[in-house]
Amino acid sequence: MTTQSDFNPMKLFDVAGKVALITGASGAFGAVAAQTLAAAGCKLVLAASKIDVLAATAQACRNLGADVTEVNARPDTEESCANLVDAAVKAYGRVDILVVASGVNIVSKIDSMPLKDFATVMDANVTQSWLMSRAATRQMLAQGDGGKIVLMSSARGLLGHPAGYTAYCASKSAIDGITRALGCELGPTGITVNAIAPTVFRSPLTAWMFEDTEAAATVRKNFLARLPKGRLGEPEDLSGPLLFLVSKASDFYTGHTLYADGGYTAG
Repeated sequence: MTTQSDFNPMKLFDVAGKVALITGASGAFGAVAAQTLAAAGCKLVLAASKIDVLAATAQACRNLGADVTEVNARPDTEESCANLVDAAVKAYGRVDILVVASGVNIVSKIDSMPLKDFATVMDANVTQSWLMSRAATRQMLAQGDGGKIVLMSSARGLLGHPAGYTAYCASKSAIDGITRALGCELGPTGITVNAIAPTVFRSPLTAWMFEDTEAAATVRKNFLARLPKGRLGEPEDLSGPLLFLVSKASDFYTGHTLYADGGYTAG
């Protein structure tokens, strides 16, 4: 660390002017990721399949002063992932940051879950993350000056769940494995690969837990009983971890899954 009197550690978090590509930008985490990086001065390429929600997120980012390019697409094929990277390069000349915020969950006990539902979750959460990471890595390697990749994991990548989460838990465990493997593989190149793993936070996937029903109240009570922070997460709780992982502040961190879980996995 420099000993100069003008050393400012906040500069480590400066991402102004960086080009960030975010998939799943119409989702809860994607939207907060987009607005976090917009407020931090990034140029944004936002991708999602829900046009209306994507447009609203993009406008919110423009209101924060960001230069935004919208792409109505999912990272569900090799071609679409390559096209998303190409869109970023065409708009801004490069890709510095990739945030894969796209994904799904289908809740079903194993004895009644169709194979196609299991495959859908694994494809959306695992295969698409891998494909998008590969496409961005190729561009970052061509640029030759490193980059930042952030994947979306979950506390359920570490912990099981009794209510029909076999597909989701398996998919998030796979994300943790991809993160570790890519961290090792890409470490020498200057590209860091990390994941954020929240516990339950407010999103379309968990909306039922926030409902005013007896069943939801019971689930919340049982869940909060083992959550040290005593509340469910909000999307904004992911802003700080994200900014850390896409900035110079995390240059020595790679292959790491950061649990944004209010202490849930600690006990």
